[in-house]
Amino acid sequence: MKYKIELKWAAGFAIMSMLWMLLERIVGLHSSNIDKHAVYTNFVAIPSILIYVFAFLDKQRSFYPDGISFKDGIIFGLFMTLFITLISPVNILITLYVITPDFFNNAIEYAVKSGNMTQATAQDYFNTGSYIMQGLIGAPIMGIITTVLVNSGIFAFNKYRK
Repeated sequence: MKYKIELKWAAGFAIMSMLWMLLERIVGLHSSNIDKHAVYTNFVAIPSILIYVFAFLDKQRSFYPDGISFKDGIIFGLFMTLFITLISPVNILITLYVITPDFFNNAIEYAVKSGNMTQATAQDYFNTGSYIMQGLIGAPIMGIITTVLVNSGIFAFNKYRK
């Protein structure tokens, strides 16, 4: 299979994302500590970037023992990002219906009580369709940025290593 490594790491990314959501729920970021959710949810960037680094290293070790070219690294990262993006709606559905089914009700209640949104605005923002759309837009944007950064770092390291 031509994209075996990309698919493997995209699946790993999806699993990490669901585990992160479970952790957020366990520590109360989807309920009692929802006021801190907007800050702490961003820390998912750390394991996300690490997955990209390990994926790039796996691809390099498997196919490019002398170092992956910048172009091949970008192509690899873009395909991995594509697969992550395609998986994201399923990931979001599992998160919202299995891992944390009360998240939207809690988020709407907090947004309205804190004065950040009206009831109507909060309901428009905190719903399954909105989150799936955000995932389909956000995943490729963040994936492309991460691909460029990680690929640049690995490419530079390979040049330094030679």
